[in-house]
Amino acid sequence: MTTEAMDPAGERLRRWRMVLGGDDADGTGCALSGKDAAMDGALTALYGKGDKGTQSGRDRSAGLGASAPSVARWLGDIRTYFPSSVVQVMQRDAIDRLGLSTLLLEPEMLEAVEADVHLVGTLLSLNRAMPETTKETARAVVRKVVEDLEKRLATRTRATLTGALDRSARISRPRHHDIDWSRTIAANLKHYLPEYRTIVPERLVGYGRASQSVKKEVVLCIDQSGSMAASVVYASVFGAVLASMRSINTRLVVFDTSVVDLTDQLDDPVDVLFGTQLGGGTDINRALAYCQSQITRPAETVVVLISDLYEGGIRNEMLKRVAAMKASGVQFVALLALSDEGAPAYDREHAAALAALGAPAFACTPDLFPEVMAAAIEKRPIPVPDAV
Repeated sequence: MTTEAMDPAGERLRRWRMVLGGDDADGTGCALSGKDAAMDGALTALYGKGDKGTQSGRDRSAGLGASAPSVARWLGDIRTYFPSSVVQVMQRDAIDRLGLSTLLLEPEMLEAVEADVHLVGTLLSLNRAMPETTKETARAVVRKVVEDLEKRLATRTRATLTGALDRSARISRPRHHDIDWSRTIAANLKHYLPEYRTIVPERLVGYGRASQSVKKEVVLCIDQSGSMAASVVYASVFGAVLASMRSINTRLVVFDTSVVDLTDQLDDPVDVLFGTQLGGGTDINRALAYCQSQITRPAETVVVLISDLYEGGIRNEMLKRVAAMKASGVQFVALLALSDEGAPAYDREHAAALAALGAPAFACTPDLFPEVMAAAIEKRPIPVPDAV
């Protein structure tokens, strides 16, 4: 019986059967055929029915096996029966549950997968173990994801930050259409005339027009520990977008227990990503020490630390560096993650200590990042999301 011909009660049973997996206790009594049976087989191969005595999802029975051909067939099946967003989730689960990471070292496998940010993170973690025959295919997969992200993020980021740069370049004798009335009123409140209920604007504050010279310095300081994979991908893309703007001088620094400056590779975010090494320890203090040494115009500098704040270095020194940078005029932003997933596990004590210094730490989605940067450039309150 086709889905179209099925009565509402039968359709409910069919859906419950797909959810419950069809073991003896599912209670639906509904048999699957055709496309439904194929979809159920693809789901069972990954998630299985489970062994009653097992305690871990990794121990569940599954039908993928460990061979590339069987996995390739399964990848083809799920791309046939499920939308792209679901395919990406199932691929991620297959890698996590069934330990299929090593199969991604084969070019044929890479050509079969649905590429997304999480797959890129997995490939980067395997970079050092990747044979030469696979690296070109891997770079092509990563480049496709990066180009898609740039198309999605670049236009809005440039527009938002260009406006912020123009507004931050204040002039004292603006043309009428360049007057910033909110700031002009605030600057002239002492000239209020109650009898006329008006303000005499003795000093006008206006929007300047950003010139072609560098106006702002942005330092992206990125934790490349394994849990930060998606953040590294997004930060590299944003770094390339920022570097393409003439009014922003962008520096990109990645760190674990060592520090690597990848600024000279910012014209190609794929090179940046393959210059990272996901995993290892974390020394935020050392990374901030390097970033601090590169700052020459603190009042015009924004430092963005992207880290879960699990510090393996000297905690007090890290906090002293943040305080010193803020005291010198640097705008300091701490992001626990730059990804679509929300806040990861993070060191709450360090986050609270940064907040006490006036640098709240929060997770940021890629869509919010341009607004965060615009606020930092204009030196106004950072738009911290409600759920932190």
